[in-house]
Amino acid sequence: MPDPVKILSALAEPTRLAAMAMLSDGSEHCVCELMHKLDATQSRMSRHMKILKDAGLVIDRRDAQWVRYRRNDAMPAHVSAIVDAALALSASSTGGERIAA
Repeated sequence: MPDPVKILSALAEPTRLAAMAMLSDGSEHCVCELMHKLDATQSRMSRHMKILKDAGLVIDRRDAQWVRYRRNDAMPAHVSAIVDAALALSASSTGGERIAA
């Protein structure tokens, strides 16, 4: 059973929420791309992604020296609904634009 505190805590941080918004396009994104678009250092981005992974929101795949992340399609429907609601709320509060980290 997913831990609701972990999920909500993971989504409460702006950089992690912005990463989830990027990953919601259905494709994989490497850490370097997330770092560039979210203006984060490698260590900071890796730490954020670990929190999202520990909450069960993303999965990763190693590709040579790159780590690629994507949204976890296997998360339960109620968890996916929470993620979608957080992303929608974030988009509506920023006028439809992706949140800044």
